[in-house]
Amino acid sequence: MPATPQAVLAEDERRAVEVYERLVRPALRPEDEGKFVAVAFETGDFEIDADDHTATDRLLARRPGARVWLMRAGRDTAAYRLRRAGAA
Repeated sequence: MPATPQAVLAEDERRAVEVYERLVRPALRPEDEGKFVAVAFETGDFEIDADDHTATDRLLARRPGARVWLMRAGRDTAAYRLRRAGAA
């Protein structure tokens, strides 16, 4: 039985938070507070920028087609999630 969209979303969030805690948080500087963190949770790659589009664009330039979860540095909640075109 295929996973429900809610189950997929919850798993994506879990994986993104795991990458954030393991790789992003240790790399954060005080001046990063409140910036956007784009996380390619399938690869562990991430970008940090004050502008959400800039962070996402830089990440997708390195990892075309990546599934991206966008978070805010210093906060525990996601900003929003992006999917590649045609993804279910």
